[in-house]
Amino acid sequence: MSTQLLRAQAGEVTPEMRFVAQREQLPTEVILTEVASGRMVIPANKVHLTGRLEPMGIGIAAKCKINANIGNSAVTSNVEEELSKLHAAVHFGADTVMDLSTGKDIDNIRRKIIEMSPVPIGTVPIYQMLEELGGNIEDMRPQHFLDMVEHQAKQGVDYMTIHCGVKLEHLHLTTKRVTGIVSRGGSLIAKWMVAHRKQNPLYEAFNDLCDIMREYDVTWSLGDGLRPRSIADGSDEAQFAELDVLGELTHRGQQNGTQVMVEGPGHIPMHQIQMNIERQIEVCGGAPFYVLGPLVTDIAPGYDHITSAIGASLAGWHGAAMLCYVTPKEHLGLPNLDDVKQGVIAYKIAA
Repeated sequence: MSTQLLRAQAGEVTPEMRFVAQREQLPTEVILTEVASGRMVIPANKVHLTGRLEPMGIGIAAKCKINANIGNSAVTSNVEEELSKLHAAVHFGADTVMDLSTGKDIDNIRRKIIEMSPVPIGTVPIYQMLEELGGNIEDMRPQHFLDMVEHQAKQGVDYMTIHCGVKLEHLHLTTKRVTGIVSRGGSLIAKWMVAHRKQNPLYEAFNDLCDIMREYDVTWSLGDGLRPRSIADGSDEAQFAELDVLGELTHRGQQNGTQVMVEGPGHIPMHQIQMNIERQIEVCGGAPFYVLGPLVTDIAPGYDHITSAIGASLAGWHGAAMLCYVTPKEHLGLPNLDDVKQGVIAYKIAA
């Protein structure tokens, strides 16, 4: 099956590229060139394209995009609440939405979200896989993860965060940190590797994962499992060791015909943001950089959306392609409907 990347490299202008060109007010040839080079992605699962999806271009040549996170937990939320969050996010300007559900009824909620969403939908497949394993990551076999990625691809998920870049030999670098590993996906993979004393199974299954992503044209969002959780740890050895692996995987993913974007750090002091963006662009060959914040102070209860939007505006200025919003109570609890609204507005201003 062909992807936007492969079709662009063959010189074919797809309907999705034309739509993006019109939306971005750029010549179609520019979109074709950027997609073919891997500097732009159009997250558009073939299943979602048969529904309401309006294709979105993410890359340095396009307008800076923003993502909003929604999703249920084990104790809160239902289909109606998540659809209300989706509506609020899109209404106030979110360009993509990630469903980070970890509670019950995940499949039904996601199916409804994809059905109703005009913007690309992203997920973190390891969350649902963990629920189905009863919460014990040690029980995971590579096939469990491959099956979950294929399951979500068949539902129409447009891009997926997968933590392939955390390697066994990097874990000792995190022991020097003030605040360890913050990424839930990264910490789960780290726990699996420590328990089994083996290499990251997602790194080792990368080519098999590419086969699934290529079949449905799901875009990689290569996860930053070792991102710093405090500015004290910003730009440390662990973060950049993983980035080098993400650079390798970016090129491998593109050679396998898949679209790739790369996730970046959440806590970075202001004076290091430009360096971080430029380093990712160099290491990953210009693949779109998708950053969480970054937060320029570690915590500002009730105002995390503002402190992070400061870092986000600097990141966008220096070349980040998409900014993942942070809500007012990011460090305090799950976002409600008003938090979604406030986070999206702050990030729309930043972008």
